[in-house]
Amino acid sequence: MKPTTIAAALLFASSLALTSCGESDAPADQETDAGIPGLTVTDGRMVLNAVEGNPAAVYFNLDYEGDRGLSLRKADVDGADMAMIHEYAENQGRAEMMEALPIVLQKGTKVSFEPGGRHVMAMGVSPDLKSGGTTNVTLTVSGGGTQTFPVKISAAGE
Repeated sequence: MKPTTIAAALLFASSLALTSCGESDAPADQETDAGIPGLTVTDGRMVLNAVEGNPAAVYFNLDYEGDRGLSLRKADVDGADMAMIHEYAENQGRAEMMEALPIVLQKGTKVSFEPGGRHVMAMGVSPDLKSGGTTNVTLTVSGGGTQTFPVKISAAGE
C-alpha cells in the first residue's frame, strides 16, 4: 500500500473514533455514579488549620449496610494536593498519628472520623477553601468503588 493510502485510512479511522467520543447513551441529567451501595456518610466537616499552609482535618460519620464486605482504602479532598486517612496508635508509650491501614467494612459497620481519632488529613489545602464554604471528599474502597460527599469548611476553633 502507498504511504498516502495508509495515511488517508488512518485519518478516516481516527475521525470515526473522535466522533464517537462525544456520544453517550445516558441522558445528560442522569446520575452516572451511584456511589457505594449501602454506604452512608453524614456530618461531613473540614477544619482548617490555625496556621495557614498546615494540613486541615476532615471528620464525618460512616455507616455501612451493604451485603458485600469491603475495605476503605483512601480518601481524596477537592482543593488539597494530597489526603491520607490517619489514626492514632501507641508507640513506645506515646500516642502517635499514623496512616491508617485499610478499614474493613461489613454490614452494620459504623466508623466515626473525629478529633483525637480517625480523620482524613488534607495537605496542601488551596487558599480558595475558606471557612463557610464547602468542598467534596471522595472515598475509595477495595475494588475501586467511590463515593463523593460534601463537607462544610470551618476555621480552627469554630
